[in-house]
Amino acid sequence: MKLAAKATASVLTLSCCLSSIGATSASAMTLMDFIRGGQGRQQSTQVSAPVPANPAQTMLNPNQPPSVKQPLPTVSAPKYYTYKADSMRLVSTAHFADPVVTGAVADASPTPVAVDTEASQRRYLANARVMATNDVAKAIETYYADQSKPLIWVTDHAVGEKAKAAIAVLSDAASVGLDPADYAVTLPGAEAAEADPVLRDRALMQFELALSSKVLMYVQDTVRGRVDPNKLSGYHDFKRKDVNLTAMLDVLRASPDVASYLNSRNPSNQQFIQLKAELAKLRAESGADGNHVSISLSGTLKPGGSSPEMANIVKAIQNRGSEALKTAHADLFSAYLGTPDYTPELVSLVEDFQRERGLTADGVIGPSSVRAMVGENNDAKIQKLVIAMEQLRWLPPELGPRYVFINQPAFMVYYYNNNQEQLSMRVVVGSKQHQTFFFENQVQTVEFNPFWGVPQSIIINEMLPKLRADPNYLDRMGYQVEVSGRAVASSSVDWNASTKNISVRQPPSSDNALGELKILFPNSHAIYMHDTPQKSFFKKDMRALSHGCVRLADPRAMAAAVLNTTPEDVAKQIAAGQNKAVAVPQKFPIYIAYFTAWPNKDGVVQYFNDVYDRDAATQKALDATSKARSAQI
Repeated sequence: MKLAAKATASVLTLSCCLSSIGATSASAMTLMDFIRGGQGRQQSTQVSAPVPANPAQTMLNPNQPPSVKQPLPTVSAPKYYTYKADSMRLVSTAHFADPVVTGAVADASPTPVAVDTEASQRRYLANARVMATNDVAKAIETYYADQSKPLIWVTDHAVGEKAKAAIAVLSDAASVGLDPADYAVTLPGAEAAEADPVLRDRALMQFELALSSKVLMYVQDTVRGRVDPNKLSGYHDFKRKDVNLTAMLDVLRASPDVASYLNSRNPSNQQFIQLKAELAKLRAESGADGNHVSISLSGTLKPGGSSPEMANIVKAIQNRGSEALKTAHADLFSAYLGTPDYTPELVSLVEDFQRERGLTADGVIGPSSVRAMVGENNDAKIQKLVIAMEQLRWLPPELGPRYVFINQPAFMVYYYNNNQEQLSMRVVVGSKQHQTFFFENQVQTVEFNPFWGVPQSIIINEMLPKLRADPNYLDRMGYQVEVSGRAVASSSVDWNASTKNISVRQPPSSDNALGELKILFPNSHAIYMHDTPQKSFFKKDMRALSHGCVRLADPRAMAAAVLNTTPEDVAKQIAAGQNKAVAVPQKFPIYIAYFTAWPNKDGVVQYFNDVYDRDAATQKALDATSKARSAQI
């Protein structure tokens, strides 16, 4: 029985939580799951189920023939969307000046007119034509409709110093991962100013409104990003930040240092600063890298094998290995003659390189090792940095002194306390078909010896075929079955009827799919961190293998960290054998994040594979945004 249970657990742990499949069924959840995790959102998971059966009919009745088999429900995961950028519209300028005076000015002949005051200069605002997103247009309309408010960028019939400082910041937008083309403003021509004061002031008022629209767009982008993440896919879950643009023009008018103010709108966390520095470094480097090495390896190369690519492998390691590695293997590098044989000395070299790069140090050269050896060219890295800086704007400007950070493409989790990384470990995240969501929440509870509430998708797709052939199946496997909240034997259920009112859960045990504990941060996707009986998965380099939840390589260490206790205390809680939930002393943030470029604790930016193709989706959204913003009047 125990062997059978372990075999079943190995299948069921592939669906550790109610995330991307079957998350909408409350009946498939334990009470504790419901309280702490909640139901999956309808927009995240779509389930087309048969008409629910009467609960009484779900139980076998000896005087009634079994029900006719119901068709199985279909379950669909969240989708990626075709991104639709915010459209542009014409700013309404009708109320920017007295309509009688404005009409007179508009109809006047283009003869020189003496204009000595800002009030008379403002008459030409009503003739300006500027395109902006709706949020920006509303803020401009509110500010300039109040004719008592002074101009911001134009002083004494000329472009002011404040405007020049703002333009300098906008022109440098690429340094913070933005596109300078989005914020480009045309300066009024000097020849027009000399030839005709009317043309001069018309051009200056056009410039005034244009610069205001671009500055507001820049501020909004620096604070919350150019892309709305929730419009990318159902896997993104963020409350988009609000930016008070209406008050922003008043702030800019009053600011003594516009450049400093605009620069301060960018995220202030250390990771953003490090990504920005890496971006500047890569852009400063020459595009031609004479040390770049290509490795064309099909399949894997194992110790004792042979490959004509061996010489390129050695050269690549020599180029990209640390100084310590080069020193340790200096004799090998000098003696190697380019032979194709994968000898023990070369295996040792490869293992050291793999260990240095955080890969499994087994000497087997596969795709992950080749990528680490070859690296990425600067263009690919720059794109990852720009996307990472965009995504970082979706998160709080400061991540906080204490937080948990899961980086899905790295298959790692990090625990920070007092602004220092104190713990890190390997994790298993959702497969590409059952992706882990990208969101933020708060760590609240550790549950020891947890029950596993089996999702409806697993009941239907994995268990139901077996149960129709053998209704005793769940009884034999040690699972608990309830029909409409009433505990029953698996053998007493009519498995040909609907499973809508049926819940199944696995009691705490060494074979439980969630292992010894789970760490909860309540969310609508019912995703959490947990232990697992399948320890072998942590030996793999590519660990997108679950149904959405995050499995921890060392769950006891993480539980001790979030509870601010010791691993020994955690061990005692587990040894007690009782299902028990313990609240963390103080809630703190957790970021279930997705970054293919991210700095490590030493500030060195590391690059990872786009396992879910989310970078590609974000880049398409950025391109769509730039295209929409280029709309002309």
